[in-house]
Amino acid sequence: MNVFQSVESEVRSYCRGWPVVFDRATGSWLYDEDGRGYLDFFAGAGALNYGHNNPVLKRALLDYLERDGVTQGLDMHTVAKRAFLETFAEVVLGPRDLDYKIMFPGPAGANAVEAALKLARKVTGRQSVVHFTNAFHGMTLGALAVTGNALKRGGAGVPLVHAVPMPYDGYLDGESFRWFERLLEDAGSGLTRPAAVIVETVQGEGGVNVARDGWLRMLADLCRREGMLLIVDDVQMGCGRTGPFFSFEPAGITPDIVCLSKAIGGYGLPLALTMFRPALDVWKPGEHDGTFRGVNPSFVAATEALRTYWRDDRLEKGTLAKGEQVGRALTELATAFPGTPMVPRGRGLARGLALPSGELAGQVCRAAFARGLLVETAGPAGEVVKIMPPLTIGEDELVQGLAVLAEAVRVVCNP
Repeated sequence: MNVFQSVESEVRSYCRGWPVVFDRATGSWLYDEDGRGYLDFFAGAGALNYGHNNPVLKRALLDYLERDGVTQGLDMHTVAKRAFLETFAEVVLGPRDLDYKIMFPGPAGANAVEAALKLARKVTGRQSVVHFTNAFHGMTLGALAVTGNALKRGGAGVPLVHAVPMPYDGYLDGESFRWFERLLEDAGSGLTRPAAVIVETVQGEGGVNVARDGWLRMLADLCRREGMLLIVDDVQMGCGRTGPFFSFEPAGITPDIVCLSKAIGGYGLPLALTMFRPALDVWKPGEHDGTFRGVNPSFVAATEALRTYWRDDRLEKGTLAKGEQVGRALTELATAFPGTPMVPRGRGLARGLALPSGELAGQVCRAAFARGLLVETAGPAGEVVKIMPPLTIGEDELVQGLAVLAEAVRVVCNP
C-alpha cells in the first residue's frame, strides 16, 4: 500500500481516474515520475487557462519572490495588490464599461460565492436565494445549498436551507423560464420573495449546459422587475474560458454581483474576487474576512496574465476559433457512431460530449488516459466527457488530443 492509500483520505477523487504520480508540467502537458507525457484537456478544472508553468508568468513570480516581495498580506495595502487592482480596472472593467467594487473574500471560488450570498441577503434583508437545476457553486454550506448535485449536497450532514431550485434553460424545454416567472407572480405559489438569483451561464460541473443569451436577458430583466439581485458565478467560465473575459458578455447583461476565481490567479495560484455594484458595498470593516485574502504571488501572476493576454482580443479570438474546432470534432464523433447517442455541448473551450450513461463516459475517459490524454466527466450522473484544455494550447496539440479522444470513443463505442 502506498502513502496515498495509507495516509490520504478516501475523499481523494481525480487521482482515482488518473492513477499515476505526476512530477512536472509545462504548457499543455503533465509528466509522471517515469517521464511519460499526458496532454491536458482538463487544465486544473479551469484554473490553468494559460497552461502549466507559463514562462511569462513564471518569470514575473520568480522576480517578485527573489526580491523578497510580500507573500502573505491579509488585506493590507501592498504593491502587488495595487498593481492588480489598477490593471484589472484598466484592462478588464474599463473597456467593458463595468463599474464594480472588488472584494477579496478568500482563496477559492466557494469563498467568492459565500460572500456573494451573504452580501445579497444583507442588502435586501431577505433570506432565500434561487438557484438552478444541475448548478454547482462550491462545497461550503452556503454554496452547497445552491448546488444541485445530490452526492455533493449529501456530504453537508445538515439541512441546506434558504435556497429554492428552479429549472435551468432547457430543463423543461420551452417552459423553464415561464415556471419561475409564474411562481413569482402568483401570491399563492408559496415562493418567498428571494434576495437573489445565482446562475452559471454555462454549467461546467453540471454537464456543460449552455444557457441561451435570450434566456439570460429574460432572467436579468425579471430580477430587475422583482427587486432580486442577479449573481453570475463565473468561477469556472470566466477569464476567457468561453471566449470573452466574462462569459455573460455575449448576452449583454450586467450582473449585480460576479464571482470569479480559478484562472484569475494566472498560474494556478489561489485567488478569488467577489465584484458588485458600488451601491451594494454596505460591508462594515472586518465584517467578512479571512487569513488568505491577500495571497500576493497570486496578484503578481494575475496582473502579468492580464497584461500579457487581455490588452487585445487575440486570446479571445483564438479561444473561439479553437472552440469551434472542438465543436466540429465532437459533432463528427456523434454522427460516426449512430448506435450510441451522443450530444455535443458547450461554448468556447468549455465543451462536452454527452453519452447515454456515466459508465460509458467513464470508460471513454479511462481509454483516453491510457492513450495519454486527460479528460474528466461531468453531469449529474457523470455522463458527459468534459473538454477544457488550456486556452493557450497549440494547434498541433489540439489536433493530437482530439484524435486521441476520437480513438477512445471508437474503442468504447465500437469495440
